Amino acid sequence: MPEQPPYLRIADELRQRIAEHVWEPGDRLPSRAQIGQECGVGENVVRRAQELLISQGVLEGRAGSGTYVAEPRERVRVVRSSAREQPSGSPFRQDMKALRLQSDWESRTDAKVPAPAEIATRLGIAEGEPCIRTTYEFLADGKPVQLSTSWEPYAVTGGTLVVLPEGGPHAGAGVVNRMAEIGVTISHAVEQPEPRHATAEEALLLGIQKAALVTHIRRTYYSDDGRPVETADIVVPAAHCEIVYEIPINR
Repeated sequence: MPEQPPYLRIADELRQRIAEHVWEPGDRLPSRAQIGQECGVGENVVRRAQELLISQGVLEGRAGSGTYVAEPRERVRVVRSSAREQPSGSPFRQDMKALRLQSDWESRTDAKVPAPAEIATRLGIAEGEPCIRTTYEFLADGKPVQLSTSWEPYAVTGGTLVVLPEGGPHAGAGVVNRMAEIGVTISHAVEQPEPRHATAEEALLLGIQKAALVTHIRRTYYSDDGRPVETADIVVPAAHCEIVYEIPINR
């Protein structure tokens, strides 16, 4: 059997110390140099072990302060399902209400942003065509749990009351309900989830360690004539959120 990589061995050792209450939640860990000396490894090995445990929610890195044992934090259950689109509320609010958490989100919309190449491909438009771009930060009890950047072709919503996703009489109604107001029926959505490491900006916004594991979901909504009318990049921290896909069965 191959020998276990040193950083995994150190991660197990740190995890065991926490389990045995050598360190309690909120305690600051000794320096990497000290841990490395105690365990007979270099600081880089300790760093990799700590980064692994941070990505798993066991430890918490604080810029300029050090590494701490993370306070217990309930994983947020995020349900993905087109069937959960409701006329009077968002699926995110439903999820947070089920967990007895206060839900909210912050957003910023920019109008007529030229579509980057990848976004243009996903929306079936020419690169550089104007889009409405909206960035979101979703909060549970005031803590960020999800990021999203949404793109809608200006040719679809321009000049209508739903042109601004978070403004006007249909603010916050969601893509499906807003599009219905202008006669566009959403037939289905396609989501492509994949694991990756957080960027520096994502880590800052989500309050997680740089390069911690996240789930990146590329979502695109299609109208009943097969036209893409919205696409989004959704980022969820793996250590804090459990993603569940709900599949409706048509009878």
